Amino acid sequence: MKQQLLIVDAYNMIGNWPELNHLKQTERLPEARDELLAALSEYKKITGLNITVVFDAMYVPGNSKSYRQADLEIVWTSKDQTADSYIEKLAGDKQSRVLQVTVATSDQAEQWVIFSEGALRIPALELRKRVKEALQEVRHTAIKSQDLGSVRKSPWNDRQLSELDRFRQQLEQSTKPRHK
Repeated sequence: MKQQLLIVDAYNMIGNWPELNHLKQTERLPEARDELLAALSEYKKITGLNITVVFDAMYVPGNSKSYRQADLEIVWTSKDQTADSYIEKLAGDKQSRVLQVTVATSDQAEQWVIFSEGALRIPALELRKRVKEALQEVRHTAIKSQDLGSVRKSPWNDRQLSELDRFRQQLEQSTKPRHK
């Protein structure tokens, strides 16, 4: 089975996920970035996917840099490079027989280039849906496990419990003092 790499066009997600776009529109872009990274970090923990998140320097000018945060690869492009061009090149370089690249973006032009490199794409709202479903599944499983844990579970099945009870009764009978 091929290894999986998810490349996320960060500002495309922020612009398309309603809760993140609201933060951006209310001048809270750093908070939107943090929330995106937190959601993707949780998604990575659940799915085990390798995830690279690409921000371009459009909103935060500076030198390009790449670092790991919350087990995600975070990339900031240089001021002269768009996230789209970086993602297209990265997808082309990484896509191989042993690594399947998927790019999360709703940018139509970028999608055509990605397809031509052999990579797959997932629209922004579909990724949001998958992240939310994965988080809900984990919460559901945790609640279910918690409920099961609150009921004392016996290590024996009904047949074994019945045999143990019969054995206990035999012991009680054999240890009763006999009156003369």
